Order: sequence, then structure tokens, then C-alpha cells
Amino acid sequence: MGKNKPPGNPWTVLEPLRATLPDKPLPEKPAPPPVVKPPPARAVVRLEKKGRGGKEATLVEKLDLPAEELEVWCKDLKAAMGCGGVVDGDAIVLQGDLRKRLPAWLAVRGVKKVTVAN
Repeated sequence: MGKNKPPGNPWTVLEPLRATLPDKPLPEKPAPPPVVKPPPARAVVRLEKKGRGGKEATLVEKLDLPAEELEVWCKDLKAAMGCGGVVDGDAIVLQGDLRKRLPAWLAVRGVKKVTVAN
């Protein structure tokens, strides 16, 4: 109740410093360029029937990608091929026989060597 308040506007003390401020805002530092990971060097595409109740599954192996990246590739592959699929360990398992269509898609994604095994 008996607090001492400074008389007037407290910002008036800062008013003389306004003349020392630059006219234009300082330039922002440029953002660092995004880190672009190189695509996998190779991939092995093979068909598997054993242990799947006679159903065919196409496996994409040897991509040497981290688990998070494999999930992204699996999602993109499922959308592009119009099929179901899952990441199983270090391989992507897609439903159906896609050995003819996969090499072209992998080449577009930057995989240098695609081996199709029977």
C-alpha cells in the first residue's frame, strides 16, 4: 500500500537510447543447408512363398537404411505399388509379386544397383 512507485513513465529513461539503435533490423543468419543423405547403393528384390500359406510376398533387402527411413520407404512403396506391406527387421515385405515393377521405382529413388533374385 505504501509502495514507492517511480514518478511518470518508466520507459522515459530508455528514450535517449533510441537514437543509438540501428534504423534497419539486423539481417538474419541464413539457415544451414538441409542434410541430404545419399540413397542406398544397392537393393535385392526377391519373391518368397514359404511360410506364407501359399501367398506370394516380395522382399526388398540390403537397403542398409535406419529403421525410421525404412518405415518411410515402406509407406511410399505401398502407395506406389498399390499393395500392403510391412517392415520386417531390415527388409520391406510387400504383398504380391512385384519383381517387375520394383526395380524402376527403386532406380527413381536413387538406388544404384538393383538385383532381382528368383
